[in-house]
Amino acid sequence: MPLISTASYRPPFWQWNGHVQSIYPSMFRKISFEYDRRERLELPDGDFIDLDWHQQNTVHQKLVIITHGLEGDSGRHYVTGMAKKFVAAGWDALGWNCRSCSGEPNRLLRFYHHGDANDLRAVIQHAIDTHGYKEIVLVGFSMGGSLSLRAVGENPDQVPEAVKKVIGISVPCDLYSSVQSLSQPGNSIYVKRFLKKLGKKIREKSTRYPDKISYEGYEKMKTFIEFDNRYTAPLHGYQDAIDFYTRASVKPLLPQIQIPVLLIQALNDPFLTSECMGYEAAESNPNILLETTAAGGHCGFMLAGTKETYPERRAIQFVNS
Repeated sequence: MPLISTASYRPPFWQWNGHVQSIYPSMFRKISFEYDRRERLELPDGDFIDLDWHQQNTVHQKLVIITHGLEGDSGRHYVTGMAKKFVAAGWDALGWNCRSCSGEPNRLLRFYHHGDANDLRAVIQHAIDTHGYKEIVLVGFSMGGSLSLRAVGENPDQVPEAVKKVIGISVPCDLYSSVQSLSQPGNSIYVKRFLKKLGKKIREKSTRYPDKISYEGYEKMKTFIEFDNRYTAPLHGYQDAIDFYTRASVKPLLPQIQIPVLLIQALNDPFLTSECMGYEAAESNPNILLETTAAGGHCGFMLAGTKETYPERRAIQFVNS
């Protein structure tokens, strides 16, 4: 598949830059979609994750598994919008919640992060073992895109046969450059929001594990590097933030992917740099189709004159191709 540039995508005229294209959908876009049920999946290490299902077929053949971004959940507009699109096309849909993201604190000290796709692998295997799905498509947004790509790029010979395609949207393939981009003064609004949400979880964990984690001084934290040095790295077996960014970035795994991938990246995404886009992998790996758009922001991509997004429309075309 060739590296291509998509010039056809056009955002609403009043969404004049990448910040508006990112923030407006996050705050105001509403999707009329409901899951049928929630299932709790117990994990081998004693923790759990919650799965939200929409199963419309008595014979389960096709399933889309959608993974949210950092501090998101299965109810985010981009997840439910994509689920609704697939359901309309005759698929079952599963939006799963990373540890601590379903509205209930997870049991263990550790969280979730870009570099660990084992929980997603557990979700995939559970769907196959329980319902016998023969065709599974993975869709991931931002961090969820990193996890989806990692799930098929890490040990590619062990990917279940049922997993046919992967779609990644707004994926920070190179974490360090993404963190550097978010450290720019004009992007502080995003970092503040993430740190505020993460801080609530750190406070809760500090009450349960006072000898292992501390909330003291958290309000002075201003950057992801500070957070990852103090929490992400030590909680998940990394030396420091830089070691985490290096080893958890999905970029080095992209050349190993052996199934078709659609990667949609906006050139005006405040979270991404050119190092994040995936150009080299798309040029060297024929399984990767990279579509870069001039506009779209981060997980935005609202289409002018419609209620859907460009990735939602494009995803169905891709899985049917």
